Amino acid sequence: MTQQHQLTAERLTLGYGDRTVVDDLTLAIPAGRVTAIIGANGCGKSTLLRAMARILTPKAGHVILDGKSLQQRATKEIARTLGLLPQSPVAPEGIAVADLVGRGRNPHQRLLARWSERDYEAVAEALAVTGITDLADRAVDELSGGQRQRVWIALALAQNTDILLLDEPTTFLDVSHQIEVLDLLADLNRDRGTTIVMVLHDMNLAARYADHLVAMREGRVVAEGGPSEVMTSELIRAVFELDSLVMPDPVSGTPLVLPRGRHHSPAPAPEEPPRRAELAYAGGTDVR
Repeated sequence: MTQQHQLTAERLTLGYGDRTVVDDLTLAIPAGRVTAIIGANGCGKSTLLRAMARILTPKAGHVILDGKSLQQRATKEIARTLGLLPQSPVAPEGIAVADLVGRGRNPHQRLLARWSERDYEAVAEALAVTGITDLADRAVDELSGGQRQRVWIALALAQNTDILLLDEPTTFLDVSHQIEVLDLLADLNRDRGTTIVMVLHDMNLAARYADHLVAMREGRVVAEGGPSEVMTSELIRAVFELDSLVMPDPVSGTPLVLPRGRHHSPAPAPEEPPRRAELAYAGGTDVR
């Protein structure tokens, strides 16, 4: 099992140039759980994740890992604890799967040092856990979308981090590959205790796979908690400006969001057709 680290954002303000995207945000990530961050496009989800990985420097506030600001930690120290799968990562042209996954061992190596037995074991284990051992010698750019996403997750696993941050890991994947990737992440959390934090667009998949939901709007957290607590029609209206019906998912029992569109309002019940009389008698004559 992995070590349980405490990752928090304290009064975080983030932005690009003069534009502020996240404003005075405080958030504690539950250790050893799966957290999904949801919200409309442009609300600051990906920006928050980038700050948590120390890719983006806060304008104000801090990201705290085990009581110490990320800005006060060495880069390799962070890379041994936090793994990031960015949105739409790009692999070097022609690189083989095993070579790309092997780059996850860089934070654990000294300058000019040769690979250790542990490095080889970590790569082999990452390939096995993600089910891509048979693809080790294939070029990454020859693979399907679902296979490539597994390669990137394997790279993060080879990095051997206790916290895994993923920015829209199911983007551009068809439904079967979305489920495949999310099942894999759920297995990592259950079997290894890896803390998973992911940005997801699909509200129903977020509710199904996450232990903890964080809903954002305009750079602020507007609700957080378990899926059954957070995912309500009122919340969906406030965050996405969408009228919806929320009901139990018949597969998982988690909240299921059914959007209402202008053209899909419930149809009025049809008028009951007149019944045919089974038997009626008028003056002894059978009337039907």
